[in-house]
Amino acid sequence: MIQTKITESQLIEDLKKQPNRIAFNTLVQEYQERLYWHIRQMVKNHEDTDDVLQNVFIKVHRSIHSFKGDSKLYTWLYRIATNEAITFLNKRAKQYQISSEDLQERLINSLESDPYFEGDEIQIKLQRAIQSLPEKQQAVFRIKYFEDVTYEELSELMDTSVGALKSSYHIATKKITEYLKND
Repeated sequence: MIQTKITESQLIEDLKKQPNRIAFNTLVQEYQERLYWHIRQMVKNHEDTDDVLQNVFIKVHRSIHSFKGDSKLYTWLYRIATNEAITFLNKRAKQYQISSEDLQERLINSLESDPYFEGDEIQIKLQRAIQSLPEKQQAVFRIKYFEDVTYEELSELMDTSVGALKSSYHIATKKITEYLKND
C-alpha cells in the first residue's frame, strides 16, 4: 500500500476526530525525532527525554482540540515540549532540593556515563558553555545551532523578532567562544 504525505491541516483535522489512532501515529512519526532532540538538549539524559517526550504526546492527545491553528503545528508542539521539559527539570531540582543551575551541572556531569551520549570532551565543554548563558540565550543558541532552523522559524517558535534573535545568537556565540578559549 502506497502512503501519500498528509498535509498538516489534514493531520490536524484527523487528530480532532475521535478516536483516530492512525492520525496520532502519523503525528508521532512526523515529529518524534525533532522533539526528542529538542528535549534532549534541555534534560540531557536519554531515559528522562523519553519520559518527557511521552508526556508531550499525551498532552497533545488530550488537548489537540484546543489547537486553534494560529501557528504551525510544530510550533505548538515545540512549546508544549519546552514547557514539559522545564516542568520536568523544576520537579527534579525540587526533588533533589537544589537550584536549577546545580541540577544542570549534575546533568552535564552525568553525560560522561550516559551510554546514549556519543559526544566527546569538547561536547561536554560546549554543554558547560551553553549552560553558562542566560536562559533565553541558551534556548536561542540550542535551537539555532543544534536544530539548524532559520531565524524566521525561530521567530515563530519563540515569538520574538528576527533582529532580536540574531543579536541574541551572535552574543551567545561570542560568549561560548570566549568560554571555550578560557576553559
